[in-house]
Amino acid sequence: MTHHVEACAQNSRKSQKVIYQSFYEYAMTICQRYTNNYEDAVEILNDGFLKIFKEIQHYKPAYADVVGSFVGWLRKIMTYTAIDHYRRNRKHRIVTYLDNTSSYLPSVNEDAVEKLTHKEIIQAVQNLSPAYQTAFNLFVIGGLTHEEIAKKMGISIGTSKSNLSKAKKQLRKILFKQNNFSTEIVAWDDANEYTMGNELSIG
Repeated sequence: MTHHVEACAQNSRKSQKVIYQSFYEYAMTICQRYTNNYEDAVEILNDGFLKIFKEIQHYKPAYADVVGSFVGWLRKIMTYTAIDHYRRNRKHRIVTYLDNTSSYLPSVNEDAVEKLTHKEIIQAVQNLSPAYQTAFNLFVIGGLTHEEIAKKMGISIGTSKSNLSKAKKQLRKILFKQNNFSTEIVAWDDANEYTMGNELSIG
């Protein structure tokens, strides 16, 4: 084990392959905890191993058990990589969804939403009313269909679609107001949006 770690620090492809194959299954179990998509898990795993091979020259065993120490180090890197991927993916899904629904608002700057930080977007989602937040999280972030959401929440499919539509409009309104993207957009939205506020569709 020590030999392969030291060889990896010298960019030995053979030892990198040994490390990769030896810990593939263990690393994959970590990655799959953060996504229900196999392709995403593989992407996280490969990104994690790239980080490991890049940083392995700085690795020092934390205790006498060489293998156990390396496993702990690998687990930490894979976990951080998975969390970073989850955050990026969550922002990407929200941004993509919002970008695809910009047609009902005039004069939208296409780059405006993309420039928002992950924290700003999540804070905006958290400011949605409970029903709208649930609909948005399940559909956009969780990837559930309206049929699945309806069954999970005990509502009709129509209610699920309605709540998502209202969540989408409310979220854009929150983001525009928080970041002062365009007072014209917010004013237009206020004049044309008649389903905002605390109104909740029921099945």
